[in-house]
Amino acid sequence: MTDRDQPALSARGLCKEYGRGTALVRAVDGVDLEVAAGESVAIVGPSGCGKSTLLYLLGGLERPTGGTLQLAGKQLEHMPEAGLARLRRRGLGFVFQAFHLVDELTTQENVELPALLAGASPRAARRRAQHLLEQVGLADRAAHLPSALSGGQRQRVAIARALANEPLLVLADEPTGNLDSAATTDVLRLFEQLRADGQTLVVVTHDERIAATADRLVSMRDGAFVGETRLTGGSDRRLSAITGLEV
Repeated sequence: MTDRDQPALSARGLCKEYGRGTALVRAVDGVDLEVAAGESVAIVGPSGCGKSTLLYLLGGLERPTGGTLQLAGKQLEHMPEAGLARLRRRGLGFVFQAFHLVDELTTQENVELPALLAGASPRAARRRAQHLLEQVGLADRAAHLPSALSGGQRQRVAIARALANEPLLVLADEPTGNLDSAATTDVLRLFEQLRADGQTLVVVTHDERIAATADRLVSMRDGAFVGETRLTGGSDRRLSAITGLEV
């Protein structure tokens, strides 16, 4: 983990362009973002405003067209692909709207996988997976395949998997986008717990309840940041604070 006095994540003038000439699209347009270690940040805005593209840039899944990006003091924008892959395995956790679990692996095997890929022993990976499944309330589903789980359960497995390597930063892309109300409530509790535990987190979302679990809310439009709100108090007060914002 990084020193608490050093930002976990720092982006300056971050840009992502597609096409050229009259077909040029600036999906991310000069974004500045600093996330402190242990801070939770929600990025909100209308569909197509560049939220997911920004998240993929922050996680090294896409290369920026311009600007600088640091994770724990390491420059990412020009890092070789092999170095980025190592950083993603060991320092980042990803939660996607579509879960992206491996269908042929059990719940426990899915959670073990990132630790094994990062070089952990099978015994250590198994112990970590068992602990995480207990945390997300799915210890009794450890031997089930993803096809035997509900959508909410699959997303809880995905969250456990994202935490397998005790990542510096967890990035979540619309984590409740495919869930019904009951499943969303389960995932909401997990994100509230992540914040309470001091997990550094950046989540893009349309869901004001998930946004309300963050320390800070950043509004995005047309590829750029257009506003910022620091959220305080309990979850009800946080939710009240962002009511009326377009998320």
